[in-house]
Amino acid sequence: MEFGLSTEQTQLKDALDHYLRERAPLDRVRRFADNNEGRAADLIAGLAELGLAGLLIPERHGGVGLAMLDACLAAEVLGYHVAPVPFTANSVMVPTALLLAGSDAQQLEWLPRIATGQVLVGAALAERSGARAGAGVTARDGKLSGKSLHVLDFEADAYVVADTEGGLHLVSADARGLTRIRLETVDRSRPVGELVFDAVSADRLPGSSVAVCDRVLAAGRCVLAADTLGAAQHMIDQAVAYAKQREQFGRVIASFQAVKHLCAEMVAQLEPSRAFVWYAGHQLGESPVEAGLTVCQLKPHLDEVGRSVAKTATEVHGGMGFTDLLGLHYWFKRIGFNRQMLGSPEYLRRQAARTQGLIA
Repeated sequence: MEFGLSTEQTQLKDALDHYLRERAPLDRVRRFADNNEGRAADLIAGLAELGLAGLLIPERHGGVGLAMLDACLAAEVLGYHVAPVPFTANSVMVPTALLLAGSDAQQLEWLPRIATGQVLVGAALAERSGARAGAGVTARDGKLSGKSLHVLDFEADAYVVADTEGGLHLVSADARGLTRIRLETVDRSRPVGELVFDAVSADRLPGSSVAVCDRVLAAGRCVLAADTLGAAQHMIDQAVAYAKQREQFGRVIASFQAVKHLCAEMVAQLEPSRAFVWYAGHQLGESPVEAGLTVCQLKPHLDEVGRSVAKTATEVHGGMGFTDLLGLHYWFKRIGFNRQMLGSPEYLRRQAARTQGLIA
């Protein structure tokens, strides 16, 4: 039995990595963040041509028809390059929701357009991962009322919205009664916002349920963990490269044993996490019901490892690690953002404990 990536999966990672190195260097990321650019249209279009938007969408709907493991590999590369493009919601959570719960007509209307990048669809499911005071969406007679916070891939043409009962609904971004508010977060590479509903007409996904919501959330959490894996790997690579060229007391700091230990500890922490991400992605494709528990263990683990790596990599850089010149903070903040989205480590560990019957 082979425990590793296939040739096709390696080629997928290499193609995305090559594209982002060419088209999304740090200067492009910085321009997106500093100019409050709603969408990086050039990057979105280019990645759609590579098939990223339709990665999980079946070929019959114009997509590539790959599996969740492939989506995790793509997310790892996006995190490595801190790419300012929609992916978690538009390319993973929304297609998963439509394929699990959408009607034939809804799938025919939305999936081909998502696959080609003609439309972007965000996901408003954060309230299913821990309710916030004053937030929550109720559905009645085909209309939504309430508030949804921390909407992923916020600069979208439509949204998949979860109500308090576990129902999922499609809502157009220009629907009457819908107010969109962009939120400021530490991570400026991906827009996040708030949706306020005042009797907004919505198109319910007929097969939606609490179980479907849980599977959609598990997919989102898995790719966020993979994104953190990629971002943390970049910070390690940056720290090692900096240590090899920064001189102190007449020698490069990489020759000091203390610095060697810091870099070795980061690698020792992160490397086992890669297999964990691959396993969770594979399990989501092969046995999605059982994968819920795995993902509730995966994301908290990557959250903690990612935070530790981000802290240590910054320390290796010394004072330069805090400057905008190196841009290390973009990866640091991305890891911090992923930590809190779709369930904090504490929340997900409680979920895992409940699933195993360890707590009531």
